[in-house]
Amino acid sequence: MDDQPPPAPLPATASGTAPDAPWPLRVLSENLKKYFERAPEAWIEGQLIEFKVIRGNAWMTLRDLDEDYSLPVTAWRNVASTLEGAVEQGSRVVACVKPSFYTKTGRLNMIASAMRPVGIGDLLARVEKLRRTLEAEGLTSAARKRPLPVLPHLIGLVTGKNSDALKDVMRNAHLRWPEARFEIREVAVQGANAPREVMAAVAELDAHPEVDVIIIARGGGALEEVVLPFSDEALVRAVAATHTPVVSAIGHEADRPVLDDVADVRASTPTDAAKRVVPDATLEREAISAARMRLASGVERLVLQEAQSLQALRTRPVMAQPERLVDERAQDLERWRGRARTSLSGRLDREHDAVGHLRARVRSLSPQKTLDRGYAVVQHEGEVIRHAGRVAAGDRLDILVAAGRIGATVTDITDTADTADHTEITATTTAEETA
Repeated sequence: MDDQPPPAPLPATASGTAPDAPWPLRVLSENLKKYFERAPEAWIEGQLIEFKVIRGNAWMTLRDLDEDYSLPVTAWRNVASTLEGAVEQGSRVVACVKPSFYTKTGRLNMIASAMRPVGIGDLLARVEKLRRTLEAEGLTSAARKRPLPVLPHLIGLVTGKNSDALKDVMRNAHLRWPEARFEIREVAVQGANAPREVMAAVAELDAHPEVDVIIIARGGGALEEVVLPFSDEALVRAVAATHTPVVSAIGHEADRPVLDDVADVRASTPTDAAKRVVPDATLEREAISAARMRLASGVERLVLQEAQSLQALRTRPVMAQPERLVDERAQDLERWRGRARTSLSGRLDREHDAVGHLRARVRSLSPQKTLDRGYAVVQHEGEVIRHAGRVAAGDRLDILVAAGRIGATVTDITDTADTADHTEITATTTAEETA
């Protein structure tokens, strides 16, 4: 036989493969197995959507709590025996898994070395931790709460499809306000998809230009069905970020999901949410009627008071006899006029007496009084003669006496003393006396 050439060596790594130098499929499978076997164990959390025990081994499918991811998980007999009665389909669990690659079929599987259910106590502890975190960030502060509209034009409602909560909200809202209008989004309100679907519905309604308020409603149920989906961190943060007021109506009074803390209003039940969102038309009509009655009563009382005040004004003396005021002022004026006359008369009398006294004094000092006492005024050519030396014999003199004038001619001048002050004038008069 001819010697066959030795086969070409296989590429050491995947990057060394080529169309003329490929790997056999078994090599890739064996290398993948070695690769996955080097991966460390990891603790994961999810929900069992499939759980079967066959010949003592547990075959499961574990799905992510928030997103649509799932992985097959296998627990061999030694581990599966510890799960009997502890977990079931739908349980929320944590498991320590390591990837395993089956070379014959190329299937990747997760082998669980330990698994335990997540107890309600653990879940509630996580809820309380989230509640404290949001409180520290101020997302639950009362200052952030927005008031509900007095009468919303359009009410956004997020609830389960054909659920009792949907019926309760609409029935009670229409009983209170028949014209109430709703924009409804029916979503899953329990299970892994509930938070994501509720978030999407809230985002749609928040963007709706006519929606004035959003109600998130769900009826009662098991604690993990009511509290946990509506305590999802992504959901509550999305609700806190909305621009439209949100009313949380989840479960019953005792149920307190974190959504209640970040919502603007917490309603104890879906029925209570309907009562909070719309006013009661009957009560509003009664309130309007009562207000109208109070208004009418107030106006009537005001008119009565003003009428009484007007009557009191009309019965006053000044209004009953308005001329009395004029008469009183006329009397006052007459008294003032009398006082003025009396005062003026007295003043005139006093001033008249004063003038009389002054006249008597002036008259007593006048030249006429001097003439009346027998004295005369001698003038020569219009000049009063005070010294005899001012005239000469034969000068014509004018003598003014108390009653009339006398014309005279100087006949003699006699000096009776050494001074001119004592000079005497002797004159002869003629019959020229004037009156």
